[in-house]
Amino acid sequence: MNAEILSIGDELLIGQVTNTNATYLGEQLSLLGITVRRITTIGDHIDTLQKEFRRAWKENDIVISTGGLGPTHDDVTRAAFSNVFDMPLVEHALVLDDITRFLSERRRPVTAANRDQAMVPAGAEIIRNNNGTAPGYCIHRDMKHFFVVPGVPHEMTGMVESFILPRLLENFRNARASTTVLTTGIPESTLAELLGDIQSRCDGCSMAYLPSTLGVRVRLTAIDPEQERAAERIALMQAHINERAGEFVFGTDDDRLEAVVLKLLIDTGKSIAVAESCTGGLITDRITNVPGSSRCFDRGVIAYSNRSKIETLGVDPRIIETHGAVSRQTAEAMAAGVRQLAGSSIGISTTGIAGPDGGTASKPVGLVWIGIAGETGTHACEYYFGTDRIRCKQRSAQAALDTVRRTLLHLPLQPTTIRSQP
Repeated sequence: MNAEILSIGDELLIGQVTNTNATYLGEQLSLLGITVRRITTIGDHIDTLQKEFRRAWKENDIVISTGGLGPTHDDVTRAAFSNVFDMPLVEHALVLDDITRFLSERRRPVTAANRDQAMVPAGAEIIRNNNGTAPGYCIHRDMKHFFVVPGVPHEMTGMVESFILPRLLENFRNARASTTVLTTGIPESTLAELLGDIQSRCDGCSMAYLPSTLGVRVRLTAIDPEQERAAERIALMQAHINERAGEFVFGTDDDRLEAVVLKLLIDTGKSIAVAESCTGGLITDRITNVPGSSRCFDRGVIAYSNRSKIETLGVDPRIIETHGAVSRQTAEAMAAGVRQLAGSSIGISTTGIAGPDGGTASKPVGLVWIGIAGETGTHACEYYFGTDRIRCKQRSAQAALDTVRRTLLHLPLQPTTIRSQP
């Protein structure tokens, strides 16, 4: 089966918005074994939309259109779709109910523009939107599928996951198994070298490395007429990854490192407190985004200035005077201080030079020390996370959480391959 993704909106063409929807859809379709032949970005012009709708429908088995379904004058997707498929617009009672309920929950009135969104192409199947006011819809003709959904990312993903993917699975005959193995603390090139020619070990499987700021995802996909055989092939590849790179693997699919760490803490009956300098509360934010984090998370302290490190965490001022705020000794003192302050099992700390200035020859921008204090002692690890301030903070938070994971699993405290990326 072949597919095309149509991304609609002038904002995409002029670079005001990054087209993350197409990236997401391309990945989801490929996981189903569906070939994405083309991704087309179109401005908010009805004549162009109609032309592209007709062409995409003629050339593909599946078309997914995102964007242009809002309540304003430049949202012309609905009109283009109605014209191309000769489906006049009619008010849909269920859609109007959904819109009314959505706005009522937010204490907002139903405006004329909102009510107009309940006008949908007659005969199209409705895709309900639980996260906004614009409905989606689809048609199925001659074994082809045309889906139309909003461009707001969280609205689009909700509709894709609740409706489009299940519908495609119903119509796609081959069985499919897929897993995304999540790693952190190792660059893509090093991971690939470590795993070797993994695909030669399993015929009928595909593998893709998906690097990001926080780590490398390894997507495994197998398609086979038999579901059991597809799953067995994935299991073989996953076992090989765990054998070669298990130290760096923290989860699969939608796992989040912070959730993995919190589960380990809860399962072992331990608690944690965080002292953050260069990460500015990012670790605490990630931890408290996990439901149930209060079961093991005591507190997070942002000790950004030297004075706050001394007054709040009890860091000896002589440590900072002698070694500096960004040092092994200060990181260890911060971790021990927050652990003592909270009475927690573990204290974790970050202190570094996020940039873009403030570095020296001996302590360059990107230098970060991560400290951890626990029942077996207090330690700190040195990292270099590059000169981009935001990425440095993100990598520092990730490495700090991974330090806790490694401690709880009795792994080496620091990855045997240190990530140092510009």
